[in-house]
Amino acid sequence: MPGLASARPLDPDQFRTPLDPDEFRSRVDPGEFRTQGDPDFHPVRFRVPAPTGRKALGTTAIHLIDRSRQDPSMPSGQRELMISVWYPASMSASAPFARYMPPKTAADVDEAWTGEEGLALPPGSFDFANTLTHARVDVPVQPLRHPVVLFSPGQGDSRFVNTAQVEDLASRGYVVVTIDHSHESPVEFPRGRFLPGAPAPEVPDPAWTRTALETRTADARFVLNQLEHLADGQNPDADGKDLPDGLADSLDLRKVGMFGYGLGGYTTANTMLVDRRVAAGVDLDGTLQDDRAKGPLGEVAEKGLNRPFLLFGSDQSQRTDPGKDNYDPSWASFWAAQRGGRLNLALLHTKQKAFTDYQFIFSQLFHDIYGNDPVIGSVMRALVGSAKPARSVLAQREYLGAFFDLTLRRRPVLLLRGDSPKFPEVRFAG
Repeated sequence: MPGLASARPLDPDQFRTPLDPDEFRSRVDPGEFRTQGDPDFHPVRFRVPAPTGRKALGTTAIHLIDRSRQDPSMPSGQRELMISVWYPASMSASAPFARYMPPKTAADVDEAWTGEEGLALPPGSFDFANTLTHARVDVPVQPLRHPVVLFSPGQGDSRFVNTAQVEDLASRGYVVVTIDHSHESPVEFPRGRFLPGAPAPEVPDPAWTRTALETRTADARFVLNQLEHLADGQNPDADGKDLPDGLADSLDLRKVGMFGYGLGGYTTANTMLVDRRVAAGVDLDGTLQDDRAKGPLGEVAEKGLNRPFLLFGSDQSQRTDPGKDNYDPSWASFWAAQRGGRLNLALLHTKQKAFTDYQFIFSQLFHDIYGNDPVIGSVMRALVGSAKPARSVLAQREYLGAFFDLTLRRRPVLLLRGDSPKFPEVRFAG
């Protein structure tokens, strides 16, 4: 059998359906797997789905320092962030493709999934550092003005784990800016300086969530400020790095959107509440209250917004039936209060992490480890749901692109008018 597993396949009958991740860890003995010293061991490189748009892609990383916020733990003594800018590029075949993650971030994320609290896999299974994206590093930007979309990741997640969505938007003609929220996301700064992420409290803490939300919102607003400086001809990179040719002239900051996954979705809505520069937003399966079970509701859930917003949920988030375990009162409150355009979509047969790259990462990894063993279905259902990864990726890309095309470019889109036979896995929930 190819990959990391021993020759003995796992018996899927030993698992409940759907599989509980804790049970997976308890029943799969790490000794069953080959180790790094075994000649058959190899880390798994992933294939990021090719973007669907027509544009060639470029990307660059920028180091920012917010001198208005103090942070004694940083060398500068001030708040420091890393962002990536993904953009439509001029053709440049000589530049290398960007790696999926820088090496220290890659090792940290791998450890999170293969350590004691992760899956029963040997360290080094996830080869994020050598997986290639479809974007070339620091190539010139296509000489046009493009709408700008910000992205905020889920709680504790790297800005890179939604690359499939980000690349697709860039291939459709958007400049997409992804943000690592320092001290929460793992982040690698220039010259290899690494800051690990901090886990959320084991017991849900509304005060922790509110602090994280306010910090993330301040980060997003600061990034917007720096993009304005960049468009005015200044270089915001803290180290004076040469930025790609044409980047400043490519930013159409009259057309700014934002989206986020999990806590990043809450961040998106909250940023729109306090900053009118963001004209449209998308929440990918993120509650809009400080604790999913106990509240309190976020201010944005109580007040709504006067600009378009899309709620895009999994089977674990919906607002239509208070009698179900997955009912989210913050979505219901937001829906009632929302004054701008509103959409509520449900991606059927999914769990929250299906809104990240993990849906295809896990699929590729487990097939590499187990071949076609039936256990893969149980593991996938436990982690991301039973939706086919390729279909799930495509549906998310199409609806994200359609929403921003409508709200930022004013292009009418039939896909957003109701349930579509092209995507039966997407249901209009409101």
